[in-house]
Amino acid sequence: MSVEAVVWDIGRVLVEFDLSRIYRDAIPDAEERARFVAEVMTEDWHAQHDEGISFAAMVAARTAEYPQHAMRIALYASHWLDSLPGPVIGTHELIARLAARGVPQYAITNFGVDAWEMFRPTFPILDHMRDIVVSGTERLIKPDRAIFDLAEARFGRAPQTMLFIDDSAANIASAKALGWQVHHFVRDPDVLEARLKALGLL
Repeated sequence: MSVEAVVWDIGRVLVEFDLSRIYRDAIPDAEERARFVAEVMTEDWHAQHDEGISFAAMVAARTAEYPQHAMRIALYASHWLDSLPGPVIGTHELIARLAARGVPQYAITNFGVDAWEMFRPTFPILDHMRDIVVSGTERLIKPDRAIFDLAEARFGRAPQTMLFIDDSAANIASAKALGWQVHHFVRDPDVLEARLKALGLL
């Protein structure tokens, strides 16, 4: 079956993501900032927000665990958008070109509800998506099979007819095992463009 639609991941495919940027002002020293993010406000800890846990609950629990860092931990919620500094170079142009050709586009993203409510209005390129499955809203998260099954049902398309683009090897492997066409994005907009052309989408 030919590919008829494109399904995008968002973080590190369409938008840059770096938790340490939240603390650029609060922790001016780069080494200390990197250590704080590696030990306290880690990406593994952050993943629970993608699973559906609220900012308020996470901040309260982490503050109880590290009371000496209470003021810094609070910045995780209030300064969240600082962790998303701007678009990934090259992919927005591909979205616009696909849209101009009428190619259906969707997204599946690991994103918490609070963060999504802050972020979505700042990112109009997502207006090109016909539907977006957000992990925190659904309480399902990549690479679990359930979120791909939900997306397939929501989008109303067979997995073989959709090209799923993600920076995570685990997410790519999960989608591929379910019959999706896949592209592992590793900062390669030119390679992705060539793939889209080869599929007849551009």
